[in-house]
Amino acid sequence: MSDIDVLVIGAGIHGVGVAQAAAAAGYSVLVLEKNGIAAGTSSKSSKLIHGGLRYLESAQFSLVRKSLKERSILCRLAPSIVKLQPFYIPIYKNTTRRPLHIRIGLSLYALLGGLRKENLFKSVRRKEVKKLDQLEQAELQKVYQYNDGQTNDVQLTKAVMSSAESLGAELYCPATVISVVKNDNGFNVTYQDDDKEQHIQAKIVVNAAGPWVNELHKLVDSNVDAEKTESLDVDLVQGTHIIIDTSAPSGIYYLEAADQRAVFVMPYEINGELKTMIGTTEKLFHGKADDVKPTTEEVDYLLSVYKSYFPKQKNITIVHQFAGLRVLPKDDGSMFSRPRDTVLHWAMPGLLTLYGGKLTAYRSTSESVIKKIKPFLDNRRRIAHTDQLYLSFTDLAETDMRVT
Repeated sequence: MSDIDVLVIGAGIHGVGVAQAAAAAGYSVLVLEKNGIAAGTSSKSSKLIHGGLRYLESAQFSLVRKSLKERSILCRLAPSIVKLQPFYIPIYKNTTRRPLHIRIGLSLYALLGGLRKENLFKSVRRKEVKKLDQLEQAELQKVYQYNDGQTNDVQLTKAVMSSAESLGAELYCPATVISVVKNDNGFNVTYQDDDKEQHIQAKIVVNAAGPWVNELHKLVDSNVDAEKTESLDVDLVQGTHIIIDTSAPSGIYYLEAADQRAVFVMPYEINGELKTMIGTTEKLFHGKADDVKPTTEEVDYLLSVYKSYFPKQKNITIVHQFAGLRVLPKDDGSMFSRPRDTVLHWAMPGLLTLYGGKLTAYRSTSESVIKKIKPFLDNRRRIAHTDQLYLSFTDLAETDMRVT
């Protein structure tokens, strides 16, 4: 049985981000992943690196400010993976968010982004509006344009894991955790790898299992008196996307659905061709996280939103659809108003669990994790800083995922 400073469970964007940050801080790191890099929620996102304009309505100003800062960092570190795209917000006579409302929101967005050139917005001229991807023109009052980031979430996650490996982190995949036992020296973790039970002793365990975080807690036991695992109450919220066999739009459309939710219509590459992706939904999920899949109701909802804004598009064919799960704090209020930032929770001393979070802010979240776990670890010499580590995508074959 070998020893490790930090054991990370889960190779989604937050798991690999923690691995990169911990390795950069000089710690020995191992990531255990049961399926594959970005196999869960991190491959089922809206593929956006954005500040979260809509979170201004729920007064999540600090999250927006942080996300805009992180977007700027990622555009610099990963220019081949994260790119700014034009976003369009059309405003009609019957949309609830009026032009002044949107203008104030975009002004605040720009202000929180430091009034940098890339964070400014403009009103699209009427003659240019008529050229926008067959957008419905009847009762169209205004179109605003601003910039935000788009990414390939799988490529980004793999790039971060590759960076972590270059700093000395290791990844075992597929590796299924069987038990996590607290002892006087940290945790004795048993996992299955190549049909064999393996053991490793870790000083710190970081639970980055996404929708499976509380399921992982059920595998935890303690040999230390009076210590037990404490889980937070959360809701799993399903988000579905569909890809249609329609040429990609010239930008990303931020649309208001009939229920006032935000729905995005954006370019998406599938099988080497640029098509149109529409998403996402927000539906409470009940059941096992492994069983999530799009529902007919969600697909019809997304098609309805799309057709209301692009009625000239006929013979729409769905070529792909997928669903992922967000982890949100349990609350009686609307899903829209709930905090979207990551919650870092000590499930027990030495076992830190990550609940929720945004793709955009993974790096900042990972640095916060290092600050949390540092008091439990010996001093190490830092070997790099994550805001200076360039990211590039190299596809990893399944057979190459286990690095020893």
